[in-house]
Amino acid sequence: MYHYDYIDCSWRNGHARKDCVFVITDPNVQGMQGMDVAQVLTFFSFQLRGGFYPCAVVCWFNRVSNAPNDKTGLWMVEPSSIDGHTHFAVIHIETILWSAHLIPVYGTELLPVAIKSHHVLDIFTLFYVNRYADHHAFEIVC
Repeated sequence: MYHYDYIDCSWRNGHARKDCVFVITDPNVQGMQGMDVAQVLTFFSFQLRGGFYPCAVVCWFNRVSNAPNDKTGLWMVEPSSIDGHTHFAVIHIETILWSAHLIPVYGTELLPVAIKSHHVLDIFTLFYVNRYADHHAFEIVC
């Protein structure tokens, strides 16, 4: 028997909340070397053959280098793609460690007024991983 549940990520009939998270990809390595950043598009779960599987659909970000930025001390990430297409995946929610806050790397031009906060992850191509978002992130991101 198969059963499927879906959770809508919009807030109060507004734009979808597509928050970013730290995902443990190598539990044997501490800090950012053992984690990746992903944007959660939606949560869902299903039951199959007596098992319950809570999952999330995510878009991955790649680390720009193997160390934090020399000038800021912050890790940098960029949206991941495969053959020019966004890299999507389905992950088990137990691999999500904590929420991640990304700061866009702004250029020198002013942004158009029409750009809102829910556009940021879609239009920028480079981000700093904010380790100062909260004390958990400060300890996680090293």
